[in-house]
Amino acid sequence: MANVTLTIDGIQITAPKGATVLEAAEQAGIFIPTFCHDPELSKPGACRICVVEVPGAPRLLASCVTEATEGMVVFSASPAVIESRKTNLELLLANHPTDCMTCNKSGDCRLQDYAYFYGVKQDAFEGEKHNYPIEGDNPFIERDMNKCILCGKCIRMCQEVQGNNVIDFAYRGFNAIVTPAIGVPYSDTEVSNCVFCGNCVSACPTGALSEKAMIGKGRRWDIKKVTTTCPYCGVGCQFDLNVKDGKVIGVTSMNGDVNGRALCVKGRFGYGFIHHPDRLTTPLIKKDGKLVEATWDEAISLVAEKLGATKKTYGPDAIGMLSSARVTNEENYLMQKLARAVIGTNNIDHCARL
Repeated sequence: MANVTLTIDGIQITAPKGATVLEAAEQAGIFIPTFCHDPELSKPGACRICVVEVPGAPRLLASCVTEATEGMVVFSASPAVIESRKTNLELLLANHPTDCMTCNKSGDCRLQDYAYFYGVKQDAFEGEKHNYPIEGDNPFIERDMNKCILCGKCIRMCQEVQGNNVIDFAYRGFNAIVTPAIGVPYSDTEVSNCVFCGNCVSACPTGALSEKAMIGKGRRWDIKKVTTTCPYCGVGCQFDLNVKDGKVIGVTSMNGDVNGRALCVKGRFGYGFIHHPDRLTTPLIKKDGKLVEATWDEAISLVAEKLGATKKTYGPDAIGMLSSARVTNEENYLMQKLARAVIGTNNIDHCARL
């Protein structure tokens, strides 16, 4: 593949031909802020927070859609660039809510981070505020469109990754909003066709979209993230368990090798079984008609004895086995091996197929 060599902030960088200025800068570890850009999605070049200065260009250029060319000279933090970014942030904050102290996304909000980084105050411009009702009538996602900055990432995530086309821009100017068709809420599935995968939430850079079950459970800087593999099917999607005080309070996306940040509704929101009061945490065996706690050795010995007796008396096809999607593929393989090779029956099924 052909390469091009350009200079960003005095640093000479060699990047693949066709790469954008933003991609070349990221390759060299040079910080350029972004809102609408996402490496998994198409590039609208809409938010203009990523502008850079290229001598000879008639204006500041959006680095996320400007192709790096041979010999190009770029300034990512010139006075003109910094002034443009600060003004951009000041205009966004002019009609943004001021509840950062109680916002669930505080500590994981790009608007907050960039305002702090560039020293932008909220009172630079006085703008009209939205007063949209907070939409929380579905069990999984809370939408606060007062905090939306119209970056469009949720729209493109729904269209390009999930393929559902549930949401899009409606109206214009100050009244522009991201919404399902004819302004219905997510919960109106007859119109919205939302499957509550939550991939829009993973793309949102502000507090406009939040995982409903995580609200009020912990500040982002108090949460420990533990990367693991989804237990629901054989695809092998990876995500981060969000753990606080030894308890899983939610699931958030990470850049998994198989799935990127995309997850289904079960993978993202179906973690309630982890701490469910009915979940078994120790083996139980029946004694005198009642289930009592037992050791693993006791339980395994009893199961082996009962299976052996049933097979001897009634034959192997008198036994059926049901496996679980909440264990690994390797464990499910061993389960069917036990059924077919040891017990001698093909009567085995899996809960993910039901």
